[in-house]
Amino acid sequence: MRVVVLIDDGYEELETMGPIALLRRGGVDVDIVRLEKEDVTGRFGVQYTPTIPYEDYDFEKADCLVIPGGPQHKVMRKDERVLKLLHEFAKDKMIGAICAAPTILGQEGLLKGKNYTCFESLNGDFGGHFHRQYVVRDGNLITACSAAASVEFGFALLEALTGKTHADQVKESVYYGFDH
Repeated sequence: MRVVVLIDDGYEELETMGPIALLRRGGVDVDIVRLEKEDVTGRFGVQYTPTIPYEDYDFEKADCLVIPGGPQHKVMRKDERVLKLLHEFAKDKMIGAICAAPTILGQEGLLKGKNYTCFESLNGDFGGHFHRQYVVRDGNLITACSAAASVEFGFALLEALTGKTHADQVKESVYYGFDH
């Protein structure tokens, strides 16, 4: 399995790095693709490297597209390449979006009739069914509500891509749900 995480300046670090780390821990190949600049800086000043330039990446090889939230969503919602890519992945591949990023899907009509979540104050009339919970999966779409949901989002992606048994093994390896 291969996941591509799309980032730009202003990406939310927790929503980006947490799921990447969990997916890689679970044996999933993860590529980080940047929209424009060579040095991409997160909302709180963390630079993620190495990244692959958008124009150099073969999106056909990816099984899942993940878009973290953060201020970067304002740029992505206006980028025609990103919008086209979302529609292509929505046909037959997985999409993961967290916090503000699901609103891009909503704006594009990809949440119509779907169960989803997002950062609650950004929820609009997207024609779907909003749920006030950390993570919601509806078919090939996994959405999460905020940075606080980063770990559950990562595990939801891992489970969707590798199966529940494997995801549970990775959870156990990091003491997720550890009972004191």
